[in-house]
Amino acid sequence: MARKFEVLRAKMPPERRVRNAARAKEELANMPLHQLRNARKMKQTRLAEVLERDQGNISRLEKRTDMYLSTLRSYIEAMGGALEIRAVFPDGDVKIDPLNKLSA
Repeated sequence: MARKFEVLRAKMPPERRVRNAARAKEELANMPLHQLRNARKMKQTRLAEVLERDQGNISRLEKRTDMYLSTLRSYIEAMGGALEIRAVFPDGDVKIDPLNKLSA
């Protein structure tokens, strides 16, 4: 007989629950595009429809290791998110928005 996860988790030692939560957060932070799309419960066909492209194009995009930031931003926005880029330094982080237009 299957048991509910909440029951099993309640029996775990607190240290293990903390370790598992940290691991889950780390996995979510390093998710490839296709897994992110799946986690958002969106099919390639729906994403293609929103981006006005064909499904094959979305499949190829998810397999790419290099792409324009504007393409990535469109992909993320089509799923209802917002793309943020930041530089991480020992003394703090800096948010970078290379897609903003320069003011003259």
